[in-house]
Amino acid sequence: MRTAVLTVASAARRAHLERQRAVLAEVAPDIARVEVFLDAAVPDGIRDADVRTLHVPPGPHGLRVGAGRNAAAAAAIAEGAELLVFLDVDCLPGPEVFARYADAAAAHPDALLAGPVTYLASVQRPAVADLPHLKRPHRARPALPAGETRVAEPDEYDLFWSLSFAVTPATWEHLGGFHDAYEGYGAEDTDLAWAARALGIPLVWTGGADAYHQWHPVESPPWRHLDDILRNGAAFHRRWGVWPMGGWLEAFAAAGAIERRGDAWVRV
Repeated sequence: MRTAVLTVASAARRAHLERQRAVLAEVAPDIARVEVFLDAAVPDGIRDADVRTLHVPPGPHGLRVGAGRNAAAAAAIAEGAELLVFLDVDCLPGPEVFARYADAAAAHPDALLAGPVTYLASVQRPAVADLPHLKRPHRARPALPAGETRVAEPDEYDLFWSLSFAVTPATWEHLGGFHDAYEGYGAEDTDLAWAARALGIPLVWTGGADAYHQWHPVESPPWRHLDDILRNGAAFHRRWGVWPMGGWLEAFAAAGAIERRGDAWVRV
């Protein structure tokens, strides 16, 4: 099964991208790779001669992560990929991630496949041989033994993250890719999962397809993304009738930054 790994990146994550490239060179040296840069221009000196490089510039409201992933998928499919593995720029691939996704795709070719993700600590810069010893999948999502899969329950689609997932081209075409309503931070991955559920596409938890999220500073709730969350949340509400990211919205409201007015959340 010809596999392509697809990554969207920006200058702000250059160090993460370089570590991801180094690990990919060890665990899957011959894999097809597509990188999409989301800045206003492709950063100088960042192109890799062995990688298909694309550019999807920002929209008026910020980086277009979903559009970048859609462009990467289109390029990989055009070049004959039989399995698309989407790997966030912050993530390092585990030694077995591509084999486990390929096995799961053979068993569930019509599914959206999701492997477990471990969040690394700030000091950790692991070698490939160390990755399996650091495996501590995030407790919010199912983490099955290697080689096992399980079809998600309908209420588990909200647990889908776009940090690491895989699909066959046929399933990607059925799904239609990421919706273009979202720019900047938030909601595009939940929207993709809800679209899959609405179309009857199974979400399959894939044991052993481990990825390792490299540390970067975060804040909770993410104040610098407040406007993105309100705008993208409203777009999600128009499509699905509910607001996503409810925990963050409630935290913003508790701090007095936003309030609920009818069906909308607005700044105070």
